[in-house]
Amino acid sequence: MEFFRIKRDIPFMRHALVFNAISFLTFAAAVFFLFTRGLHLSIEFTGGSLIEVQYAQSADLNKARTAVESLGLGEVQVQNFGTSRDVLIRIPLRRGMKQSELVAKVYGSLCQAESGQIQVKDTDKGPIQVCQAGAVSPVTLQRSEFVGPQVGDELARDGLKALAMTVVGIMLYLAFRFEWKFSVAAIVANLHDVVIILGFFAFFQWEFSLSVLAAVLAVLGYSVNESVVIFDRIREAFRKYRKLSTREVIDHAITSTMSRTIITHGCTEMMVLSMLIFGGPTLHYFALALTIGILFGIYSSVFVAAAIAMWLGVTREDLAKPTKKDIDPNDPHAGAVV
Repeated sequence: MEFFRIKRDIPFMRHALVFNAISFLTFAAAVFFLFTRGLHLSIEFTGGSLIEVQYAQSADLNKARTAVESLGLGEVQVQNFGTSRDVLIRIPLRRGMKQSELVAKVYGSLCQAESGQIQVKDTDKGPIQVCQAGAVSPVTLQRSEFVGPQVGDELARDGLKALAMTVVGIMLYLAFRFEWKFSVAAIVANLHDVVIILGFFAFFQWEFSLSVLAAVLAVLGYSVNESVVIFDRIREAFRKYRKLSTREVIDHAITSTMSRTIITHGCTEMMVLSMLIFGGPTLHYFALALTIGILFGIYSSVFVAAAIAMWLGVTREDLAKPTKKDIDPNDPHAGAVV
């Protein structure tokens, strides 16, 4: 399916050196901010408390967030969990404060915001706190959990392992399907996308959570897909157009995929932007990481992956030799079969 077809190849590789210099400077800036500012890790990595409450009616998240933030407990997260009545509250690690005291303060503030008062009632499981406002309880404490720093360290290690295994798997796949020069080019381009995403999060100090890590891993797979499509076209062009130089073959491959690139990435970006605009705080940073990754993924597939493959000296001899059926007899560039 094509919206349009470009009849004349666009000379992308003529400007490859300039775009590679821009990529290098952007990459270096991202690395600089990662080392100087670091990532603003969420409580999944640093440790903290999780508190789940349930409202009698649909919860007013702004009111609940204001009530919790008034306690001065740091950068808290308040979001819906399941239904519109269920609210999940994440609080950073508070040293010197017991979990029971923290839960009592948060629950009391939420209850006060709903014009209620805390009462202690005896049950089969022991005394519990209940928010009472007339005959009903406007907000009920469902559960509370503590995430220790050790758990956060383990999650960070597991996340790095997942990232490393993904990179190794992609490299092996590309080396098996194409040629090692393509494998190196694609991995450099993918790591370029990942580091730039992390650089954005470090520079703006956006919260880096498990959902953002999932987005980074998704970008790895998404970006390599575009590189594979272009590499496939390069291989086809090498087989069909025997008289074209390597630079001309790469320009032709990229130009021939332009329509497909616009359709695929345009549709994906519309979906991701919908999550970013309408998804609320829960999906905000996840969608933001995907948005950055998609935009830079398009750029890196053309001006990083393809250009690096050219700089590494990929040639027709590196790929499978053509057969008669691979050559278009009507093509003026086609040559003899070897």
